[in-house]
Amino acid sequence: MERLKIGDRVFVESYKHDGSVHRTWSKAMVIDVLQNCYVVVTDYTWVVESDHRRWLTKEPAICFYYTDKWFNIISMIRRSGIYYYCNIASPSVYDGEAIKNIDYDLDVKVFPDGTRILLDENEFEYHTQKMNYPKETVDMCFRARDELLQMIDSKQDPFNFTYTNDYVMKYFELNYTENSL
Repeated sequence: MERLKIGDRVFVESYKHDGSVHRTWSKAMVIDVLQNCYVVVTDYTWVVESDHRRWLTKEPAICFYYTDKWFNIISMIRRSGIYYYCNIASPSVYDGEAIKNIDYDLDVKVFPDGTRILLDENEFEYHTQKMNYPKETVDMCFRARDELLQMIDSKQDPFNFTYTNDYVMKYFELNYTENSL
């Protein structure tokens, strides 16, 4: 199987438990490949929703797709600070075509001042019934949410400015070098 490397361009695809497409990103630049995480940047990237609506991202986002955790983290870089959008999702895989995961609805949004809100709990309950999530999957989603909240509260990576900012600088250096050639 082909392995990702720094500088590669890759698609990102998110599915629902029933196999239907949830959301796709047309391009992401790989800026790091860790033992358990693909770190990619989306910057002015087309996103296609399951209902075929398309929109263009407005700012760079450093995305952490973990291969061993039931969540992924998107760090949106804005003038007013770093906002984090965290998706409870299956561990991500790269299959030679795209980074892929299954989205399980529960989300956490974190603001630059560290405050956080839980999102889409009703959607999770609805899809649990509609798609018949196994008990083990439901339990794993709640454990992942609790782990994520603990990481946020203790400001573990990537929930601290320095860690994420280092990746922002790495992206700008890679992008500058690539565009200079």
